[in-house]
Amino acid sequence: MEKVQTALPLSAGEPRLPKPYEERHPRSDSMVSLARIQEAAALLEGKIIRTPLVYSPTFSEMTGAEVYLKLECMQKAGSFKVRGAANRILAAGSAIGKDGVIAASAGNHAQGVAVAARSAGVPATIVMPEWVSPSKQEAAAGYGAAIILKGSTLQESIGHARELAASGHLTFIHPYNDEAVIAGQGTIGLEILEDLPDVSAVVVPVGGGGLIAGITLAVKENRPKTRIIGVQAAACPSARNAFQSGKPVTISSGPTIADGIRVTRIGELAFPVLKDRVDGVVEVEEQEIVHAIYALLERKKVLAEGAGAAPLAALLSGKIPTEPGERVVVIISGGNIDPFLFERIFRKGLFDAGKIQEWSFELEEGAQSLPALLTLIAREGGTITRIEQERGSSHLPPHLVRVVLEIETRGPEHRERILSKLQNAGYRVRTR
Repeated sequence: MEKVQTALPLSAGEPRLPKPYEERHPRSDSMVSLARIQEAAALLEGKIIRTPLVYSPTFSEMTGAEVYLKLECMQKAGSFKVRGAANRILAAGSAIGKDGVIAASAGNHAQGVAVAARSAGVPATIVMPEWVSPSKQEAAAGYGAAIILKGSTLQESIGHARELAASGHLTFIHPYNDEAVIAGQGTIGLEILEDLPDVSAVVVPVGGGGLIAGITLAVKENRPKTRIIGVQAAACPSARNAFQSGKPVTISSGPTIADGIRVTRIGELAFPVLKDRVDGVVEVEEQEIVHAIYALLERKKVLAEGAGAAPLAALLSGKIPTEPGERVVVIISGGNIDPFLFERIFRKGLFDAGKIQEWSFELEEGAQSLPALLTLIAREGGTITRIEQERGSSHLPPHLVRVVLEIETRGPEHRERILSKLQNAGYRVRTR
């Protein structure tokens, strides 16, 4: 089977992946152990949702593997983050500062900490980067957290939260560089093994690395030959740069719809696990993420945010080769997508899938010109959702009217059939 391309630096003649996990370091330098993850599972029992692992016939047919979705988008607060936050708070117990907990987050960790803190009866303060969407601010505030906007990057927000924690009576909860948080996230790996003991591969989004570190430690200790593949947004390849440098480094990030993994520095605790135990890291482009979000909603009726859909994007784009019969688990890590962003993504997905067309026509002025055009399209099963007309333009002869139609079709074949009928009837169609 073709191996997944790793983000590790390679020199000429070297294999594309490091040696298999079991031939390398048998244990990571991380202090998080399987025992600690099992303790976290016991502590979290009844306090979080045991999310479903759902088989997808559609994605299995598309990839040739047996594809299962671990739906952390159905978790409390809409993402996996509540696992780590709750474990951190519950494990600390009376050691929590008298003013509660403080965290820094671009969204999901904020909501996870807020929910976990409210459940434990302690106050929560969240520092968020200034670019975080209003909907994610409101969501965290809705769970009872006090919100502070500070920093142009998550790292700057983390720095400010640490300062506030040091100057007051607050307990800081790091979004990923915390052993208790990593152990909490690792409970996902235990659930996967309970539901699918012979899992072949697990595909995980990578931001700060806490999620993939926890899952890797849980899975590899039980099934060392199971592949763990990380997925990053190409706009923010912090893991790749860490591999190239041999240590975590801070990078600059481009814009990405996968804001949940827009982390410009991989965690110090997670990096040794990625370096020694993860079998590869791949990067996905924005369009591939858009396609995965749309496919999840259309095919499985699952709403995922950009970071949550990134692992499926890597699988559907062929960046993670599979063999027939392989059992691949894709972590859909969260569903907290900004409604306005989702509207744009879903509309683009409809255009890309050939289900919405925008066509322009130049018609002779006359009472029957437009009705004749609309009748032809309707007869072929097209649904017209918008009509615009333009007259008197400097680029348009006086005897013509420009008509722009937005049309819903059933897909590319239906679109081409309507287009052929229009062209045969003498219409010149311009796509927009």
